[in-house]
Amino acid sequence: MKPDEKNQSIIVSGESGAGKTVSAKYAMRYFTTVSGSASDTNIEEKVLASSPIMEAIGNAKTTRNDNSSRFGKYIQIGFDKRYRIIGANMRTYLLEKSRVVFQADDERNYHIFYQLCAAASLPEFKELALTCAEDFFYTSQGGNTVIEGVDDAEDFEKTRQAFTLVGVRESHQISIFKIIASILHLGNVEIQAERDGESCRVSPEDEHLSDFCRLLGVELSQMEHWLCHRKLVTTSETYVKTMSLQQVVNARDALAKHIYAQLFHWIVEHVNKALHTSLKQHSFIGVLDIYGFETFEVNSFEQFCINYANEKLQQQFNSHVFKLEQEEYMKEQIPWTLIDFYDNQPCIDLIEAKLGILDLLDEECKVPKGTDQNWTQKLYDRHSGSQHFQKPRMSNKAFIVIHFADKVEYLSDGFLEKNRDTVYEEQINILKASKFPLVADLFHDGKDSAPTATASSKINIRSSRPPVKASNKEHKKTVGYQFRSSLHLLMETLNATTPHYVRCIKPNDEKLPFHFNPKRAVQQLRACGVLETIRISAAGYPSRWSYHDFFNRYRVLVKKRDLANSDKKAICRSVLESLIKDPDKFQFGRTKIFFRAGQVAYLEKLRADKFRAATIMIQKAVRGWLQKVKYRRLKGATLILQRYCRGYLARRLAKHLRRTRAAVVLQKQYRMQRARRAYQRVRRAAVVIQAFARGMFVRRIYHQVLREHKATIIQKHVRGWMARRRFQRLRGAAVVIQCGFRRLKAKQALKALRIEARSAEHLKRLNVGMENKIVQLQRKIDDQNKELKTLSEQLSAITSTHTMEVEKLKKEVACYQQSQGEDRGPQLQEEVESLRTELQRAHSERKVLEDTHTREKDELRKRVADLEQENALLKNEKEQLNNQILCQSKDEFAQNSVKENLMMKKELEEERSRYQNLVKEYSRLEQRYDNLRDEMTILKQTPGHRRNPSNQSSLESDSNYPSISTSEVGDTEDTLQQVEEIGLEKAAMDMTVFLKLQKRVRELEQERKKLQVQLEKKEQQDGKRVPADQPSNDSDLDQDADLAYNSLKRQELESENKKLKNELNELRKAVADQASEHSPAAAGTPDSYSLLLNQLRVANEELEVRKEEVLILRTQIVSADQRRLAGKGSEPNINARTSWPNSEKHVDQEDAIEAYHGVCQTNRLLEAQLQAQSREHEEEVDNLKAQLEALKEEMDRQQQTFCQTLLLSPEAQVEFGIQQEMSRLTNENLDLKELVEKLEKNERKLKKQLKIYMKKVQDLEAAQALAQSERKRHELNRQVTVQRKEKDFQGMLEYHKEDEALLIRNLVTELKPQVLAGAVPCLPAYILYMCLRHADYVNDDLKVHSLLTSTINGIKKVLKKHNEDFEMTSFWLSNTCRLLHCLKQYSGDEGFMTQNTAKQNEHCLKNFDLTEYRQVLSDLSIQIYQQLIKIAEGLLQPMIVSAMLENESIQGLSGVKPTGYRKRTSSMPEGDNSYCLEAIIRQMNSFHTVMCDQGLDPEIILQVFRQLFYMINAVTLNNLLLRKDVCSWSTGMQLRYNISQLEEWLRGRNLHQSGAVETMEPLIQAAQLLQLKKKSPEDAEAICSLCTALSTQQIVKILNLYTPLNEFEERVTVAFIRTIQAQLQDRNDPQQLLLDFKHMFPVLFPFNPSSLTMDSIHIPACLNLEFLNEV
Repeated sequence: MKPDEKNQSIIVSGESGAGKTVSAKYAMRYFTTVSGSASDTNIEEKVLASSPIMEAIGNAKTTRNDNSSRFGKYIQIGFDKRYRIIGANMRTYLLEKSRVVFQADDERNYHIFYQLCAAASLPEFKELALTCAEDFFYTSQGGNTVIEGVDDAEDFEKTRQAFTLVGVRESHQISIFKIIASILHLGNVEIQAERDGESCRVSPEDEHLSDFCRLLGVELSQMEHWLCHRKLVTTSETYVKTMSLQQVVNARDALAKHIYAQLFHWIVEHVNKALHTSLKQHSFIGVLDIYGFETFEVNSFEQFCINYANEKLQQQFNSHVFKLEQEEYMKEQIPWTLIDFYDNQPCIDLIEAKLGILDLLDEECKVPKGTDQNWTQKLYDRHSGSQHFQKPRMSNKAFIVIHFADKVEYLSDGFLEKNRDTVYEEQINILKASKFPLVADLFHDGKDSAPTATASSKINIRSSRPPVKASNKEHKKTVGYQFRSSLHLLMETLNATTPHYVRCIKPNDEKLPFHFNPKRAVQQLRACGVLETIRISAAGYPSRWSYHDFFNRYRVLVKKRDLANSDKKAICRSVLESLIKDPDKFQFGRTKIFFRAGQVAYLEKLRADKFRAATIMIQKAVRGWLQKVKYRRLKGATLILQRYCRGYLARRLAKHLRRTRAAVVLQKQYRMQRARRAYQRVRRAAVVIQAFARGMFVRRIYHQVLREHKATIIQKHVRGWMARRRFQRLRGAAVVIQCGFRRLKAKQALKALRIEARSAEHLKRLNVGMENKIVQLQRKIDDQNKELKTLSEQLSAITSTHTMEVEKLKKEVACYQQSQGEDRGPQLQEEVESLRTELQRAHSERKVLEDTHTREKDELRKRVADLEQENALLKNEKEQLNNQILCQSKDEFAQNSVKENLMMKKELEEERSRYQNLVKEYSRLEQRYDNLRDEMTILKQTPGHRRNPSNQSSLESDSNYPSISTSEVGDTEDTLQQVEEIGLEKAAMDMTVFLKLQKRVRELEQERKKLQVQLEKKEQQDGKRVPADQPSNDSDLDQDADLAYNSLKRQELESENKKLKNELNELRKAVADQASEHSPAAAGTPDSYSLLLNQLRVANEELEVRKEEVLILRTQIVSADQRRLAGKGSEPNINARTSWPNSEKHVDQEDAIEAYHGVCQTNRLLEAQLQAQSREHEEEVDNLKAQLEALKEEMDRQQQTFCQTLLLSPEAQVEFGIQQEMSRLTNENLDLKELVEKLEKNERKLKKQLKIYMKKVQDLEAAQALAQSERKRHELNRQVTVQRKEKDFQGMLEYHKEDEALLIRNLVTELKPQVLAGAVPCLPAYILYMCLRHADYVNDDLKVHSLLTSTINGIKKVLKKHNEDFEMTSFWLSNTCRLLHCLKQYSGDEGFMTQNTAKQNEHCLKNFDLTEYRQVLSDLSIQIYQQLIKIAEGLLQPMIVSAMLENESIQGLSGVKPTGYRKRTSSMPEGDNSYCLEAIIRQMNSFHTVMCDQGLDPEIILQVFRQLFYMINAVTLNNLLLRKDVCSWSTGMQLRYNISQLEEWLRGRNLHQSGAVETMEPLIQAAQLLQLKKKSPEDAEAICSLCTALSTQQIVKILNLYTPLNEFEERVTVAFIRTIQAQLQDRNDPQQLLLDFKHMFPVLFPFNPSSLTMDSIHIPACLNLEFLNEV
């Protein structure tokens, strides 16, 4: 290429398995190694990297070759002017697509399938759902799937590295592997034939079909349908036809082949893009690696095309080697005898000439019902006389072609199908609609897969593959035509370059190493024309030189005198005649000199000898000069060595001097350091002594200051109390004055309010809930009717039982009279009379009850009738007022504010939805993180590793939201130290904890500094004071010790006194109870109880006297002590204290101490009373302020209404006043109704209580009768029992740390909702909060953190286990929300404590702020809500279409069906696919019952049903938009009825405020659109004004699909639809036709405090929580 400056080609040929691919790789490796790259892009590595990629996707194992190329490729390597590689280009020919779906025995599919199956266990390929290659149909037909000595997994890793090297991104690689895996799953799709044999189906539960659709991103239902159906398009209409089992299998295989072929061409394009360059190409070298000649037992279309290509290449070889060689001899006029060689042009004409094999094949493909047998018969008729064509003797389906290498028999079955390469357009359209961009790009029309040749190429190289047109058109070019065209282009390229041939010879057919078959080798040499080439080389002149080149090369052999001649031919003749004596060894042509074999080598030897002699002469002179240079260099080196040695000696002396000086300096510093350490040791000892001495003095001063501070506090509180009492008197007087003035203002405001009450707006607000009120009253009447019915039944049952008892008593009386005679008659008559009186009394009571019931019933009916009339009047007035309001002018500012509010609400909803999507994504990532962590733990668990305890590891791994510790600095430092000890990996995971601890450390440091500043100020203040006398310190210390001992003794005595008091009270209570029980029996006789009571009373009086004396004594001692302290401050003389009368008396020290403590207690009581009074006063002030604000607002409103009425006309003022009066009367009416309802409720409650008390009285009378009989016998043996009084439960539960796992297991993980059916709703949440409250009470932050973390992880595990259980998910959603509400309600935050009672405020948390855990529980609630919606949608979605569109809720519409109605096919059984609307309502009733029973917040229930109704709307509307058979008038009627039923259900469950009806608005408008007229422009305007919730595209779609009911009704005209489009063109509707039924509204969890107190909750025994202790 370099000397000739001509493009070159290397043609590698040979039989299959001879080594063509390896030879081509060696040739490319040689070019890349020798030439190098022209830039830093490593283009030579990319060129080499293309080989493993193409081998993986284009090579396969055959019976003759383990790595056979099943396609042809021509690699064109481009060079620049400096002959360095700048780029490359690859063209491929005829990929054997049939190998994807079929392999013969002992053969394999393409290598990439087996490589991918070998790597299926890698984590990144888990989603491919692949197993071993034996499990897939497309890879196991050949039997053995393994090649001996080949590791598919290792080859796959090389393939991935090659992909990366050529620039294929990791995402594209994954997409490529998904497409390859989808082909394998497609082959395993099970197709089941129907009984008729003309249709078949694919099961929708087929895992391989679902995996195929998931990997390609297409819809399962569409692919399932079009695999078994095909579309036939005629001029008038379109048909969908079923296919037989064989047709479906062929279509599936064709789809698999087409997908693989498109992927193959895409990879080739990508490799060409990576090898393409923008630099100008100077020349190129092409390497052709194409399939070799093949012959198998069964040869098909692929072998025919391969052998056709080899015929063309052999012809090109013959033309170059034989024809051109002999033509050159003739042109140069050299005597030559022509040699005969094999010319295969007749065989090529048989294949590609007009009416040849390929021409007849294309013609048969165009015939509508062409078959392989007809085509074979045409070949017999047309080419039976050809010498290269034969007909087999025993077959009419095969033909024989005599090729240059061998005779090959081809079986014609499948030739037409493979030549057509038919793939159904519907399947391709499904793939075009894939959600993966790569899959969709593979099948787009007009895609040019082969890059064009660079502009700098010297020849015009066209694409080897013509652009592919529509896949199912009749005029599509056949495979044979495309292959023939690409082969002609290849021949043009090879003819435009200088070809070089590499003939690969196969040593044996058994693929054995080191085994050579001579006969087989000679056969191949003869077939490829090598023997004729050898004959020509032996007989001819293989070496040739032009005269100019020969002169330039061998001019060194010419003598100097011959160079004087100007004729170069003469010079060459003289030189050759002198050098070569035999004239037969060379010949002179017209332009060239021809040499026999070996003569050029002889001339080269003479030239080399000449050069060698000249070289020796040059070497002699050069060597002498080199020796001289060497001597000079040695001399210079010696001088340099001497200089360096002398320098070294001088430096060594200087180093010794420096070391001596350094030793002296070190000795000086060491001695100084030793002396300094001794001094510091003495100094530290002195400092320690000073510190202890100063500390002792400071402590003494501190105790003195403390005592003075306590006295100051007492004075402060007394003076404050006196000041507050004076302030309260003054404030009371001011309040009285204000009340009088405010009452005057209130009367004025009341007048304005009465005027406002008559306004229209007020009346409008009052009429809002009137309809609901009537419905409630109607339901109340129904309930009372039911109650009347039950009471009447009970009364009838009682009368029947009473009559039976009377008859029974009569019978007994008769029997008794017969037995006893006449003596007992009067008594029995008296008893009978008493029974009769009781019966009459019962009858009278019954009559009274019936009268009262009928009276109440009549009153209620009358009241309901009056209310209905009043409601009708109010409705009429409301409509009139609405019309008047609509006629009035609208305020623009109000509209703008409404719009802004709507925009703000919309932005808030969008922000909330984004946050909840993030929570959902976080839960998914959290689950993925757990899986990865489990894998890491499995990998890390080696025998030498140390594991943490199981409970600790679970807590550490599952806690995703650590709490902020509120412990001291020491705990923070320990935590930091633990983080450092755990290591970088754990510290990186808990970085949030680390940052929060750092923040806590900074806060504590600031607090420490503040305390230090305060301490310094205190020391300065103490330093200014004059200290007391030193001698008194010792006596004070002794006195303090005595006081401490006496106070301890007094506390012990007080505790014993309290115990005795409690026992006394218990004894008194027990005795009183027994006395009350036995009082009827012992009323007349004196009892020891009275004596005991007298004794206790006397003792109690004496005790009270003693108490009074002690209190007097205490007050006296305290006052004396205060005076003593005052005297000590003012006068130093102690004897001057004569301020109290008993100063001369001696007071015991213990009594003084008790008196002092008594005064302290009284002060505390007084302070508590003052605080309580101040709180009550503040509350009263707040209430008065709130009332004042309300009155102000009411007054302002009345003033506004008054101003409005002044602006009106007199008639309008009168009307306005009437309206205000009506609104006032309506308000009073509603208040009276509510009062009546409350009274009725109280009446029913009192009746129930009366019945219960009557029953208790009867039981008590019976018990007293029994007790009297027993009391007579055991009256003297009574014993007094003393009951112990139980302490109050504080609403806290205590448990041990080791019981935490048992608590979580019994309360969370193993708890079933059915266990708590009759208990308080959300009981687990209350129990967990009571446990948290005890942990907060004992200030145990670790316990709080552990309990909350374990609870959250336990809930997540339960939900993960029961991810399909609606009841369990709803149960834990309610409990999680309730726990979140408890943490808010008892957090201490005033914003959440507005509705708390005083008792609930006592149950608030004291030590910890759990704000972060509230956020964690909120996120967990969002996750549970999303799971709840997912479960509910999964249960409802199969019912929607059948219940809303297909089921006939309105009877009578079944006969009115649209023309052309067809029944919708489904893969489900017919019995399971039919649902009615009642099924949906029953399902939603079950949802509502479960959520209400489990105590879920009503706001959340409303949001759940809003989401479910949106899903019903979206699914129904989408099916309506996609089905023509349901777009009719009857369907609209049916939809209207079904929607009204759903709305009625919402109103019956009081769920109409959830916004569910608004979500159904598009479906309501679609139903109305189906029922409206669709003819005139007025109808179009009505439709446009009505259908505001539907987009333009949806309206047009419904109108296009609308089907008339009968022949009298017309279809919607195109002009009417265009009118609709013209009127709706200004709308900014979304382009999406279908609604997203998976869209989820953002959920909001409003704060809902509980009215229960923690101490009122009872824990049932079924929870097995006996280890919890009530505090």
